[in-house]
Amino acid sequence: MPHFLIDCSESIFRLQSEEQIIEQVHFAAKSTELFNENDIKVRVNSFKKYSTGNKIEDFIHVFSNIMEGRSNEQKANLTKKIVQELTSILPTVPNIGANIIEFENANYCNRNILQTRNFANK
Repeated sequence: MPHFLIDCSESIFRLQSEEQIIEQVHFAAKSTELFNENDIKVRVNSFKKYSTGNKIEDFIHVFSNIMEGRSNEQKANLTKKIVQELTSILPTVPNIGANIIEFENANYCNRNILQTRNFANK
């Protein structure tokens, strides 16, 4: 946790490498100091076919999936940093965005939690 899922037009990789885009999103998340760097996960989904408001223009959008508990100011700063970093390396891309999706602590589970809370035996 957190997970940053990047959706983008495949043609963006002519402007910047997939690795560079991942690195910029990772850097933006790290720079907010909201997360342990080793916990930050970034993945990319690229699309050959898409439309952006009735047009075919390059796009990139980051869906930031984070644990609940951050203030609105912290979340706004996170999305702003992501968009700023991507805009700096993709200045000609007209559609760059980011949003936050929060996991609820009460219903989130992963392998470490399963082992720590000993849910495996229940």
